[in-house]
Amino acid sequence: MPTIRKKGEGQYHVQIRKRGYPTQTKTFAKEADGRRWATIIESEMERGVFVSRSEAEATLVKDVLQRYADEVLPTKRSEQSDRSRIKTLLVAFGDYRLASLTSTKVSQFRDQRLCVVGPQSVIHEINLLNRVLKSATMDWGIALPAGLPTAQVRKPTKPRGRERRLSDLEVRKILGATGSTELQSIIIIALETGMRRNELAELRWEHIDLIRQTAYLPKTKTDVPRTVPLSQAALIELKSFGVKKEGQVFSLRPESMSQAFERACESHRANIPDVHFHDLRHEATSRLFEKGLNLMEVAAITGHKTLEMLKRYTHLRAEDLAKKLG
Repeated sequence: MPTIRKKGEGQYHVQIRKRGYPTQTKTFAKEADGRRWATIIESEMERGVFVSRSEAEATLVKDVLQRYADEVLPTKRSEQSDRSRIKTLLVAFGDYRLASLTSTKVSQFRDQRLCVVGPQSVIHEINLLNRVLKSATMDWGIALPAGLPTAQVRKPTKPRGRERRLSDLEVRKILGATGSTELQSIIIIALETGMRRNELAELRWEHIDLIRQTAYLPKTKTDVPRTVPLSQAALIELKSFGVKKEGQVFSLRPESMSQAFERACESHRANIPDVHFHDLRHEATSRLFEKGLNLMEVAAITGHKTLEMLKRYTHLRAEDLAKKLG
């Protein structure tokens, strides 16, 4: 039975003592609320499922978000984008206590954000909140009595992957409109290797083996290093660009690559609308399959970790498949 003591006007101090569990205490404004709380706690102790709520009730969501930003994000490749997402999460959940964060609140956040940004952005935000809460429970020892609220929230339906393919004529037009030999090389190597924008920007000469025809990528989006085979076209482009012993291959930064590429596409010389730099990776992945490579071979080159993601990046032309059917 709980011990309930009245402490002044409107203050009821409730204490629960049970063998095998630390003493639980809490203060309520109403005695009835205290008795209900005690009934729940004692029931959980009887069933052996009790988890202390004290630290979760004393910790604000903004505290764990900030700790994650300080301790974990610097080790992640997604640091820059996740810092922006943390600002959004701070506004939405920062002042809640961890113990009061429920799946209902996360679902309401999802629905409100879908009125402002796309489904994929909301998925990234909820996934980040889930990672923060996991760190709080698994690494920092803050128990959440009801489990992870994010695990009980239905994610928005992902938008259909872009299906934009680039024809050889379009590629020639874009190359002719760049006005930059460096950007031309970047485009060709992107189409030949399927490298991501950041991977191209961080490509270094000391990681390129022209004899073995490979490029080693120590840092990737998935935090898994990989070695990319280089086609003859990619080798020719690298050699013509000027081989060096060490240092960055390209001087353009990721954002500059995208901006320069889209300017070339939209210029009067090319006049190719609705094309983004990332479409080069989609195109490269599709072309690898059209060359006859299997799933494992393509995944080894592109670095896709799941079949689902690989499928989203692959858009095979029906007319090419028809030729294989005979």
